[in-house]
Amino acid sequence: MRRVAVWGAGLLVLAAAAGFGYETIARQSDPEHHKAPGRLVDVGGHRLHLHCTGAGAPTVVLEAGLAESSASWEVIQRRLSAGNRVCSYDRAGYAWSDDGPSQGTAEHAAGELRTMLVAAGEAGPYVLVGHSYGGNAIRVFADRWRNLTAGLVLIDVTDETAVEALQISRPLMAVHFTAYQVAARLGLLRLMGDAFVPAEATAAARRHAVVVYGSGSMAAARAEAWAGVDSATQVRATVRPRAWGDLPVVVISAAGQPAAVTEQARALAALSTRGRLVVATTKDHYVQHGQPDLVLDAIREVASAHGRR
Repeated sequence: MRRVAVWGAGLLVLAAAAGFGYETIARQSDPEHHKAPGRLVDVGGHRLHLHCTGAGAPTVVLEAGLAESSASWEVIQRRLSAGNRVCSYDRAGYAWSDDGPSQGTAEHAAGELRTMLVAAGEAGPYVLVGHSYGGNAIRVFADRWRNLTAGLVLIDVTDETAVEALQISRPLMAVHFTAYQVAARLGLLRLMGDAFVPAEATAAARRHAVVVYGSGSMAAARAEAWAGVDSATQVRATVRPRAWGDLPVVVISAAGQPAAVTEQARALAALSTRGRLVVATTKDHYVQHGQPDLVLDAIREVASAHGRR
């Protein structure tokens, strides 16, 4: 039995080494790792991937959720670009962006977002659109730089008051993302992409799966998940009556959620005198995939409302 165990361990090590070598060689010749859809913008020691299309004001900035990337906005960005300037991007470590300081907090992400937009020459104010965890970053941004914020669209965003849930889920998500990181680094994502790519992934995300769901993205997601409690604290510090004044705000909540979740979303919308809650008909957390027209209408409404201020 000892010999069997030793041989088994040895075979696992050899298989892991072979997978690591295979992935390393594949990356060197893989155009996906070298050609980004957008451009890389220096934010002070590392670069973030920014993908902007279309023209018009105000510029719409799309902020993806945890473990997602600019590719997750493919449908929304393509359709919205017909009459708007639209920018999606990858936070540090995700997809085509370089690794950055491993803080992983909403405050840090908001600061890098502002630095990137200014450095790229993308003029504000911006309509900020955030999904899930991405809502944390844009809420901090709107609090810090109100003069650069034209309005907010918050899509099934993370509840900053659910601290206990965040604490419980943190180690579970860390294990989950570590497992996916190891699998990607050993070449399993490249060999068995469909088994590792989320069901809700867009066509662009599937096309670029080895990058957008690669080991770097999973490491970044783990850091953000681990810093989730700190991010929630930072977001809670921005909450006060009428915190957003008369800023145009639409909060979108997925259907079929507990009444307490809907009421929390309603309270979020009430932080602005021009805020409103929209409950989607889809139960999909990714409302932008399950009901894209609803999200597009909300973004256009906020952009138009800013123009009438």
